[in-house]
Amino acid sequence: MAKELIKGNVAMAEAAIRAGLEAYFGYPITPQTEVLEHLAKRMPELGRAFVQAESEVAAINMVYGAACTGVRVMTSSSSPGVSLMQEGLSYIAGTEVPAVMINVMRGGPGLGNIAPAQSDYHQAVRGGGHGDYHPIVLAPASVQEAIDLTVLSFDLAEKYRNLVFVLADGSVGQMMEPAELPEMRPVVRQDYDWAIRGRGENSRPKRILTSIYINPLDEEIANLRMLNTWYQIKQNEIRFKEYYLDDAEYLVVGFGTAGRVALSAVRKFRANGVKVGLLRPITVSPFPDEILSLLAGRMKGILVVEMSQGQMLDDVLIAVGRQSPVHFYGRPGGVVPFPEDVEREINRMIVSDSKLVTDPRKAWLDRALAKI
Repeated sequence: MAKELIKGNVAMAEAAIRAGLEAYFGYPITPQTEVLEHLAKRMPELGRAFVQAESEVAAINMVYGAACTGVRVMTSSSSPGVSLMQEGLSYIAGTEVPAVMINVMRGGPGLGNIAPAQSDYHQAVRGGGHGDYHPIVLAPASVQEAIDLTVLSFDLAEKYRNLVFVLADGSVGQMMEPAELPEMRPVVRQDYDWAIRGRGENSRPKRILTSIYINPLDEEIANLRMLNTWYQIKQNEIRFKEYYLDDAEYLVVGFGTAGRVALSAVRKFRANGVKVGLLRPITVSPFPDEILSLLAGRMKGILVVEMSQGQMLDDVLIAVGRQSPVHFYGRPGGVVPFPEDVEREINRMIVSDSKLVTDPRKAWLDRALAKI
């Protein structure tokens, strides 16, 4: 199919439809509202279920109910709206049913603002609700990637009976780029042996789905089963993009828009003969810690770039250990860094004495405060 100029939010909504989305439940909140608006028009046209719920709490519980029937179901929201959904997300995870969540992140904490941010990283990758669970989290850096990862999210959710997040910052949701949408898939109702469908004419044994295990030993068994699924996901589904890493001496790590901005800076250094490379995680959960650990052993320095106070930084530090000095540059609160900002920080890393930085977040904070 030919490429068309399309906004990120609309692209993700249409990609979900073409991936076989059967039911959507959501509530409007900027900067993701175009997802809901597009689906409000398209889903009824196709004879599929669309409900604008009375709240985010209601929406996620509707998703829970639909997920138990085995249909392809999704919701979308932005940062504070996702916070309201955490209890329902934990129930979905605990029941081991597939569901997709698109979070178009905005500035925070609190009500914050509607500008792009990446400060929901911990909420997403750590499982923001109560209990032990691990969602798959996909982080697009372009409209095309947002389309591709939205389609992938449904396949992964069903394959592992797991929650899948598409974690897009507000820039990805609001930007317009040429992109190619996939062909429309036919909606095929899978007769999963676990799904609740009602007995109907074809009688079959009763099926019960629950996240309630009153006996602690039963809950422990459920937890171990979910953790085993997570290790299968870690083995099979880690995704990332590499740029100029074959001979790199310095490494930049960034996801989403921050990774995209960092790539512009890296390319400028490469044009000047400086051996800088970029690792852009696409699955931020599971995190590509193994490849990062392997790379760290030969790097003179690593710079982490984020649109937050440094949440992915924690995962980088775990993966790198003391193999290489780690530096940090963040723009929290809805501020998007420019390539020249990242260029300055790469220069700072290169001219440093390559000693291990005791606390890269604090070192960055001190520099940031000095400019206020």
